[in-house]
This record gives sequence, C-alpha cells and structure tokens, in this order.
Amino acid sequence: MDTKDIHLDIQSKSFTATRNACKVCTPLGASIVFKGIEGCLPMLHGSQGCATYIRRYLISHFKEPMDIASSNFSESSTVFGGNKNFIIGINNIISQYNPKVIAIASTCLSETIGEDVPAMIREYIAVNKDKTLPEFIYASTPSYQGTHMEGFHEAVYASVKFLAQGGEKNEKINIFPGFVSTEDLRHVKEIFEDFGLSYNMLPDYSDSLDNPAWEEVVKIPAGGTSIEDIKSTGTAKASIELGRVMNKGGLNGRIKNNNKVITAGKYLKDTYDIDNYSLGLPIGIKETDEFFAVLSQLSGKPIPKKYQMQRGRLVDAYIDAHKHIFGQRAIVFGDEDMVIGLTAFLYEIGVVPVLVATGGESGVLKQTLENDLNINTSGMIIRQGMDFEEIAALGKELNPDFLIGNSKGYYIARELKKPLVRVGFPIHDRYGCQRIQHLCYEGTQQLFDTITNAIVQYKQDNSEVGYKYI
Repeated sequence: MDTKDIHLDIQSKSFTATRNACKVCTPLGASIVFKGIEGCLPMLHGSQGCATYIRRYLISHFKEPMDIASSNFSESSTVFGGNKNFIIGINNIISQYNPKVIAIASTCLSETIGEDVPAMIREYIAVNKDKTLPEFIYASTPSYQGTHMEGFHEAVYASVKFLAQGGEKNEKINIFPGFVSTEDLRHVKEIFEDFGLSYNMLPDYSDSLDNPAWEEVVKIPAGGTSIEDIKSTGTAKASIELGRVMNKGGLNGRIKNNNKVITAGKYLKDTYDIDNYSLGLPIGIKETDEFFAVLSQLSGKPIPKKYQMQRGRLVDAYIDAHKHIFGQRAIVFGDEDMVIGLTAFLYEIGVVPVLVATGGESGVLKQTLENDLNINTSGMIIRQGMDFEEIAALGKELNPDFLIGNSKGYYIARELKKPLVRVGFPIHDRYGCQRIQHLCYEGTQQLFDTITNAIVQYKQDNSEVGYKYI
C-alpha cells in the first residue's frame, strides 16, 4: 500500500471526537506571551480549572514556577456574568503582586456567555481613576477558535494593539519571534546585537521562563519585554515576524476584520506604516539565509564572519553525514510553523517527510510548503486537525525510520520501536527541553547532529554485530 492509498483509507474514516489532540488550548499560548512581558501577571477570565491545567502543563515543560491568576467562575458567574469575580480578581492581583501589567485572556466559558472584557477594563479604570493602576492588556482566546498557537499570536497582537504608540520613528527593529525556546530567543538577540541592531522583542521569556536559582521566592520573575519597548513598537524602523502560518487557524481575526487575519506586524504596518518582513522560522540553511539577508539589509552591514563560519560548518556537516540520513523517512508533527520549518529542513538534507501532521487548522499547510518553500510534496501525507490516534494509525502503515516532534509522540515511537527526536513544545519527559535550539545555523547544526546520531544509534543498537566505528 503506497502513501496515496493510506491517505485515502484514513480519510474515509469518520471520527466524532478528537481523542488525543495534537494541540493545546488557546489561552495557554496567550499565557506564554504574557509571561514574556516584564512585570506581567496573566489572568484567565473563566473557571479555576483552566488556570490550574495551564500552570501544570507549562511547569512540566519549563520547570519553572508559573503563577497564573483566575477570575474563578462559579455556577452563578456563568448565569449572571463574571464582572464581580473580575473586579475581585484584579484587586487581589494588585494587592498581592503589584504588577506593572495585568494581561487578561478569555476562556471558552467567558466567551460563550458573551463577556465584554474590554468594557470591564474601562469600567474598572474609571472607578479607580484616582489610583495608580497597572497597564491592562486583553486577548480574546476561546479554545473553540484555534489552538495554543492562535492564542499565542492573538496575545502578541493584543499587546501591541493595547500599548503601542505612534510618533517620530526610531532605529529599533521589532522582532516577533513566534513560539520558540528560551535558548532560541537568546540566540536571536545575540544575532541582532552582532549586526548592531537595537530591537523590541515580543515576547521575550528567555529569562522569565528560564530563571537562575532563587534564594527567596520571587512573585513575578525578572525579565521580559518592557512596557516601554512595547510602546515603542509603534515608532520602530521595521518589523520582522517569524512564522508563515501564525494565527491563520483562529477565527477571531477573521470575524473582526472581514476574514483578514491580523498579526502584530500587520497591525503596525496598517496603523503606523512600519515595514513588515514576514519570514518563516529560520530552520535550515535556506530559511536562515533569508533571515540573515533581511538583517543585513536593515543594518546596512555584511553578515558577520562568526555566522559565515557557522554556515560553513553546517554545510560541511551535511556533507559528512549525508550517507546516514539521505533517504531516511520521517513523521513530523507539532505546531504548524514548527512543522513547516522542520519539513523544509528535512527536505533540504534529503530526509523524506512521509507524514507531515499538525493539530492546527489553518487550511494552508500544504500550499505553504509548495508555494512558499517550493517543496515537492508528492509522496507526503500532509494533514491538519489531526490527533495522535490518527498519527499512530498512519505510523503503523508508513513504518518511518524516525519521528520528530514533541514528547506527546513518545507512545507512538515506542510502539513502532523507532527513535523520537524531541523538538518544540511540549516536552514533558526530558530535562532542558526549554533550552533546545532550533533556529538559525547554530540551532540547525544541533538539530542535524541530534537527528544523525539518533539514526546512527538506532542502527548500532539493532545491529547483529557490535561496532564502534562509522
């Protein structure tokens, strides 16, 4: 049975529910962004269970404390509205945390009953006009309108919309890096500094979600994008957004903007006439070359020798290990933009992505691979809105050489007795996963070495003859 037959067989089946979703809830993504703003305390407007679940999920990946407040809906709140709970929650946050920013994300429950959170914020500010209040941000993030990635990008957009201010242009570059690791964020900042570019990075959880050990409890961890930097996004020289899908699977932008998806970069372009460069995640040589070309253009400087050397070493690594990886067959799964970046990278090194799977529902995954990245997708099964039960069923038929994605695919890899290369989010069964590098030549080098060694180890472990040279 070839991949086309498998595809038709799976498509012919009808499922009434998602059994093990290849995605997470929308306000979780928003919470990550808000954790990347300096002095910010996120609050979910909805039931306590939402905040508890998200805290636990994020702690397992980042291995850091994760305070997320909740307006704690009860049965009466659901019937009569949550304004009273909202006010109590805001007052408690201010008295206990004294934050610079309170960032509110809606949940399924508050959205379903039609809570007008912006009106609640305006009313609260008016009633407390004689007090010094924190800044407020609100992101609409019901989980029935997208995945955690839609929540992530909605929160970035909302932060800019609520706080950005226009004025005389400065030389800063806005960088919206997408949902990548803390080490990726640090590396991107290092690259900007090496080009001599000043920047506003949003979000920046490189410190706030990857802290040193504390001697005493810190209620709101240090780090994050400052309020001043978010405000100055409206006067920047240009914006760079990393991600080809971003929030195209959500309904919020489309409903509110005549089916036009709005991102932070697009909002700043439309509102303040700031040039916006929309790029893919720079994974692999081709996508990284494009990213560095834009930085060279914006800075007016050549690519630093340091990165030319990194690129050269990466090309050399491709040559050294091609005999081990060329023609290997992989299942790729996870967030849409991460999956697109990984698929482009695998295609570049000669690995065949036999299944490209995501829980996202943008509807543009296949055309993005074909049109934006010029990838020949024949022989690939490309699926959106998938759950892990479907991926497992296809995995048995496809019999890949390895899987690459988050730790939710562990049981599939275990059953298939094939290696799982852990990347992206979430990774719950390893340490240091928040520091895995994916981006640019350096991150690609680490991914390439990890994939190559996983393949070599698998062959070595399953060889009838022991050997220690390759």
